[in-house]
Amino acid sequence: MRFAIVIMAAGKGTRLKSKRPKVLHQIGGKALLEHVIHAATQIVPPQDVYVVVGHQAGAVQAAVASTGVKFVTQTEQRGTGHAIQTAQQAVAGYEHIIVLSGDVPLLQPKTIAQLRDFHLAERAAMTVLTAAPDQPHGYGRVVRRSPSSAEVIAIVEQRALTPEQESIREINSGIYAFATKPLFQLINELTTSNTHGEYYLTDMASILVKEGERVVAIEAENATEVLGANTIVEMSELDKAIRLSAAHRLMAEGVTIYRPDTTVIDSDVHVGPDTIIEPFVQLLGNTHIGEDCRIRSYSVIENSTLANHVLVRQGCVITESHVQTGALLGPYAHIRPGSEIGEEAHVGNFVETKKVRLGKGSKANHLSYLGDAEIGSGVNIGAGAITCNYDGVNKHRTLIEDGVFIGSDSTLVAPIVIGRGSYVAAGSCITEDVPADALALGRARQTTKVDWAKSRRSQIQAVKEVEKSR
Repeated sequence: MRFAIVIMAAGKGTRLKSKRPKVLHQIGGKALLEHVIHAATQIVPPQDVYVVVGHQAGAVQAAVASTGVKFVTQTEQRGTGHAIQTAQQAVAGYEHIIVLSGDVPLLQPKTIAQLRDFHLAERAAMTVLTAAPDQPHGYGRVVRRSPSSAEVIAIVEQRALTPEQESIREINSGIYAFATKPLFQLINELTTSNTHGEYYLTDMASILVKEGERVVAIEAENATEVLGANTIVEMSELDKAIRLSAAHRLMAEGVTIYRPDTTVIDSDVHVGPDTIIEPFVQLLGNTHIGEDCRIRSYSVIENSTLANHVLVRQGCVITESHVQTGALLGPYAHIRPGSEIGEEAHVGNFVETKKVRLGKGSKANHLSYLGDAEIGSGVNIGAGAITCNYDGVNKHRTLIEDGVFIGSDSTLVAPIVIGRGSYVAAGSCITEDVPADALALGRARQTTKVDWAKSRRSQIQAVKEVEKSR
């Protein structure tokens, strides 16, 4: 049986009070729509997923274009039924479709598969995914033929419920499976005779039942999976849930997280066993951390890879970089994009790196800036040393070969090569290449004037005495 999945993502989300399309708001480090697409593509190939876009369609398409899904444009947003009417031509060749909402990010692939399998087993024209939350108020209720029956008579919105129907806890999730033939034979019978003047896909249940078609329901095992978000507050609750789920997944895999309620861990993060994550750490994007690492409090690691046995001390920021086995970072190191920190290397407090390759065992322990540099193994970078990589127009590279000692407060004006085993004296400004095993000095000769300070103090005191006597 050929299935397509249609994801409705055309709405504005006006209750969010935001300029951004609702489906591009993020939880767990990814847009709501990205979560839904990820779940959908575990069930069908990306080319069988159709995203209905409308409000800021270009921005939505650009945000998820890399997923390989297809797009259908709903020029006028006239309701969920109209969205499927818009997609009719695109999916008419499929025997069945599953309809998902682009703002339901917690939905799991397993639940979509259960909906699909139940729909086929029941030979239904329409299958409704339902849930039974603790607080059903505000949701449309699913009215079954009898409490034990899979068959649905109707879906009734909150404001239209009779007193008897108020007691029904089973709600409509807005997620459906349809056989396309009866769906598209009858979809034009939808009307806009409701308070919003829109075509509701929900109404297909009563239309199909009236025509003698089979409409059934299956309840989701976890009601939270089908929850959407209409306000920023609700969005934050979903974000909390998905991040806590990520923390629980990592802890089940052997990671120690001391205060999971304080950590910010995106859903795509991977961490090896026996790594310790201290409170108030943020692990973002596509970050991979190896085994037996320790990430201390207030560090932020984004789209980076850390090998095994890495220590990240307090307050480090690591972005789009690689850190090799046994390296030690921080506290308060800033590892900017394109940095590669070698095995057992040290990048200490208030050191900033950018597009740097720091070799095995090399150290920059204090207050340095290293940008656009290739630094060999066993190099010592003294406190306050910097690579001057920018001439106001272009960036230039610095090459520091193995075993070099760079004295404190040195400035290396790129492009420049500091040869293997050489020394640069403290306080030097180096503008020319330094050969191997040489000593380079680039500073003025010190002049010492004996008793100058004593004489200066005497002069100042004499002036004060004259002024006092006036």
